[in-house]
Amino acid sequence: MLASTLVLIALLCAGVLIKVPYSEMSPGPTVNTLGEAGGEPVLQISGRKTYPTTGHLNMTTVRVTGADYRMNLVETVAGWLAHDSIVVPHDTLYPDGKTEEQSTQENAEEFSQSQESAKVAALKELKIPVATRVVVASVVKDSPAEDKLHAGDVIREVDGTKVVEPGDVAKLVTKHKPGETVVFTIVPVKDAEAAEKAHKEPTTTEKVSVTTRKAEDNDRAIVGIQAGTDHTFPFTIDIKLADVGGPSAGLMFSLGIYDKLTEGDLTGGKFVAGTGTIDEKGKVGPIGGIQMKTVAARAAGAEYFLTPKDNCATASADVPDGLTLVKVDTLDDAVKAMDGISKGDRASLPKCTTG
Repeated sequence: MLASTLVLIALLCAGVLIKVPYSEMSPGPTVNTLGEAGGEPVLQISGRKTYPTTGHLNMTTVRVTGADYRMNLVETVAGWLAHDSIVVPHDTLYPDGKTEEQSTQENAEEFSQSQESAKVAALKELKIPVATRVVVASVVKDSPAEDKLHAGDVIREVDGTKVVEPGDVAKLVTKHKPGETVVFTIVPVKDAEAAEKAHKEPTTTEKVSVTTRKAEDNDRAIVGIQAGTDHTFPFTIDIKLADVGGPSAGLMFSLGIYDKLTEGDLTGGKFVAGTGTIDEKGKVGPIGGIQMKTVAARAAGAEYFLTPKDNCATASADVPDGLTLVKVDTLDDAVKAMDGISKGDRASLPKCTTG
């Protein structure tokens, strides 16, 4: 008996000391996009009439162990046995050796972009025009464009040719040979930001000449910028939510904005939660940790869960009691599903299946 006890103690000690290459995912907090967080409304809209809302449109999150944290063997086994957590290889969550700081920064950038896409998608669903423009998204350090072009500058033309999409910029630059000069017609970022605050299109432009150089991996000409898109909204939409990262709240932000800008009651007072990325055209994309999010949603009181189509099979494998999974592929799908939810008509809803 003594020998067995000593062996057991030794095994437990070894289990605590032995570090393994795994990370844990568990249900995180949920936030009602129609409500408040940290004492202020999550969605703040000014310059446009808004309408009262009821019920819940909760975004959901997943809590994960940090990039620098290494689980021990005991924690890993406990995670495998637990119903409300998932243990995955560390590299699944943090590929390429990403540090905690790098992961946090990437999540913050994705969260910011998801907010922008959510606003655009909601307004397009409401047939409210949104002006789109091509901008300098980033400038490579020590590149020809450094100190000449800046992140946020609006690119109107390249060599006198109008720019319509971000890809147009690279096409026009690479028509040159390394060492030649490219002329950009831009709206400086300060003027662009001032116009955006006034909800107007910027008009002041200036020409900037940049000498190209050869790319490191081939002979094409480059100037060292990454082009992207930005928008001018006809009124102000602010999303106030701290300590959240990643792109998966996009769908619920869009629905919250849609609800506040339309008469009537989108939820019918029901408790709805959900998840999903969203692009500017309203397409809903899959996310990670779907089963942890359904657990979190049900624990918070949700009766319905808006689920990206491509997550349906995984989510359906283990559905919390009392939660109905509603399949959505676009924002328009979600708005139509909300009509059935608000009326309590479960039979009309597009439900997730395991197939």
